[in-house]
Amino acid sequence: MPLSDALFVYLIIDWLARLAVLLAIVIRKPSTVAQAWMPLLLVFPILGNLLLLWGYRPFASARRRRRLTAARRQLKAARRRILMSRHCSPPELPAHLGRTAKLIENINMFPAVGGNSIELLVDYQEVIDRLVADIATARHHIHLTTYIFSDDAVGGQIINALQAAARRGVACRVLIDALGSYWWSRRVIRELRACGIEVRRALPVSITNMEALRPDLRNHRKLVVIDGKLGYIGSQNIVGAEQPDGRQNRELMVRVLGPVMLQIQSLFANDWFLESGELLSDPDLFPAEHSQGTVHAQLVAGGSEYRHFVMSFLLDAIVHAAQHSLVITTPYFVPDEALVLALESAAMRGVNVSLILPSKSDHRLVDLAQRSFFVRLLESGVAIHLYGGGFLHAKHVRVDDELSLVGSINIDLRSLKLNGEAGLLIYDRSFSSRLGAQERQYMAESQSLSLKDWRLRPSLQRLGENIARLFSPVL
Repeated sequence: MPLSDALFVYLIIDWLARLAVLLAIVIRKPSTVAQAWMPLLLVFPILGNLLLLWGYRPFASARRRRRLTAARRQLKAARRRILMSRHCSPPELPAHLGRTAKLIENINMFPAVGGNSIELLVDYQEVIDRLVADIATARHHIHLTTYIFSDDAVGGQIINALQAAARRGVACRVLIDALGSYWWSRRVIRELRACGIEVRRALPVSITNMEALRPDLRNHRKLVVIDGKLGYIGSQNIVGAEQPDGRQNRELMVRVLGPVMLQIQSLFANDWFLESGELLSDPDLFPAEHSQGTVHAQLVAGGSEYRHFVMSFLLDAIVHAAQHSLVITTPYFVPDEALVLALESAAMRGVNVSLILPSKSDHRLVDLAQRSFFVRLLESGVAIHLYGGGFLHAKHVRVDDELSLVGSINIDLRSLKLNGEAGLLIYDRSFSSRLGAQERQYMAESQSLSLKDWRLRPSLQRLGENIARLFSPVL
């Protein structure tokens, strides 16, 4: 190519990048998101322009948009049903946390309900064994949503349990994410359907049927409903605990009994309708509520069927509400500027803020990007613990020994603003105490960072962290 032509192409690309920055500032909301795109657009104009055009908004076919509209109506109907429940009463909370619960109800539809029993499960194999045992007790139906459903030994245990349930007449429905389970889905689906189990892929990526053109928008939820009365929710997928590098996954799940299961059932029914078009309206799927304990709980879910960034609202509200202590455990920590400022503010007003993160995740770029935030947080007084006893994949938050959040939610753009996620807000001091004991065990197996030592890290590492942070809008 002649030099003059090459210069002309370069100038076109340069001005396209400038135009994209202008469009990002003028069009994208909120402004902090636009600002986050600017370095990427300026440093990598071609890649940045392509990513901006691709990621400007979630793409869905006309059929899926109609289903999303219908799904919102279904969620509103479920909310009306739950509001009439005799168990639908506000938890006994300090005023500042009570306002948080009301905020989440207003943007997420589901209110707090009492009468629940919630058991904390942290042993990986115990979760699988308990789930298999509970599936064996099912009499009417089993509903399961997971991001990863592997065909390994652990997946085989769940497949066998579901097949046994189907043979005795239990209706089984399984929803697996099309991308998260991509490598195993054909075999898993074949084995499940062979005995009459209904299986759907969530958010299939296909240009031919125009259902989805964004493979980064996923259903990341992990939940189980058995007979509408018992269930599981948390961070654990259906896959073996061992990572490719030999480390063992550390997860955290809760086993739930009580009226809040109707909310989890409503969420599954909503997801099932979005993927299959089938409305799960059988009254037997929503059995009469019976008190199973004394715990107040509230389902919180985010995704394209909600009009707000529910998880982002939730995290910001929790951080601002904290008065004494705040502990966040997450495998991926790439926050937006608003959340960083909220954490800094909480620490500087005297809240004991702690982050528990894996010393090494399974994404090198995310590792580098999240470490670029450490100096700011350490300077403001946030304690950072890097867990070294395996790959810490658990996702939970604890506030003031009063409120806990357990679920599938990571602290990154994907979870807070894009993916389908689910968590359980638990308003109970006893549960908070048990969760706190688990967090202290994590910390005992962690390296606690000091600002002085962190500042001594190699310059090359700092450079890598700052470069990785440029990609934070798309991580």
